[in-house]
Amino acid sequence: MSVKIGNIDLGEFPLLLAPMEDVSDPPFRFVCKQSGVDMMYTEFISSEGLIRDAAKSRAKLDIFEYERPIGIQIFGSEIDHMREATEIATLAKPDLMDINYGCPVKNVACRGAGASLLQDIDKMVKMTDAVVKATHLPVTVKTRLGWDDNTKNVEEVAERLQDIGIQALTIHGRTRAQLYKGEADWTLIREIKRNPRIKIPIFGNGDVDSIQKAADWRLEYEIDGIMIGRAAIGYPWIFREIRHFFNTGQILAGPSVEERVSVCRTHFEKSIAWKGPKVGVFEMRRHYANYFKGLPDFKPYRMLLVKEENIETIHSLLDEVADKYHNILPVGEMA
Repeated sequence: MSVKIGNIDLGEFPLLLAPMEDVSDPPFRFVCKQSGVDMMYTEFISSEGLIRDAAKSRAKLDIFEYERPIGIQIFGSEIDHMREATEIATLAKPDLMDINYGCPVKNVACRGAGASLLQDIDKMVKMTDAVVKATHLPVTVKTRLGWDDNTKNVEEVAERLQDIGIQALTIHGRTRAQLYKGEADWTLIREIKRNPRIKIPIFGNGDVDSIQKAADWRLEYEIDGIMIGRAAIGYPWIFREIRHFFNTGQILAGPSVEERVSVCRTHFEKSIAWKGPKVGVFEMRRHYANYFKGLPDFKPYRMLLVKEENIETIHSLLDEVADKYHNILPVGEMA
């Protein structure tokens, strides 16, 4: 059976790209879309920034037709500001609106936004209700198990938010207190999926970094789809590899070095086109280590790539990488 969010048909067991700050921008989304991701989200956008018309927040509203279906994710601590930000974001014509109730970082959670709302479910419900009423688009939510081990209240969250109209829920299998440490625990996610009151799609998130985990957890935790974040950074092929395994039962060969270079180059070119040369070159630096992870003795090239400012020289360095590692299989290929 197809998984649907409102009128959006995501097919059977969709693979979603997580909204990641300073990562899930249009250049990164482009290469993930090329690898077959079923739905994507923007980086999370501050409601305050949208209302103030801050340039950085407005830029995050940029979406492109080839990205669809795509959701815009917003966060904030004030209900009225979230309502207003929803109205602004709706004008960018995404396919859905998503609310972040999961971000654990201090400058978000300690200002009353993101995962902080897990400490005040009544306020979370009022905020979500305001967002649902401020847009004609489907509204979804991403959250965590709870604030800490003593307050794992995501089951209450799921029921109450469904009751006021959200149309899908993604749950990261950690508490806010865990940040990104330790192992994600999906057992509560399964309990919510088994809850007879819950009718909306439930997506699992956290630690899916291999074909094997995706296949095993799909069965073990009975979720409707998987959201992948950090494992896709520098390895957008994870989506096509998981999908290929689901469709055929076969393990697809990992990308060759030539393909790694080609996709890295595409990401680099899109980054420059969207952000301009200076920022595009600078912000691409965080991706090189991930694209070429596992290549022996790659550090000298990485050091050159992260220091270089000239676009043509970076292209030449990528050519050198393709030539030097032509017949070398990266260590620890995904399986």
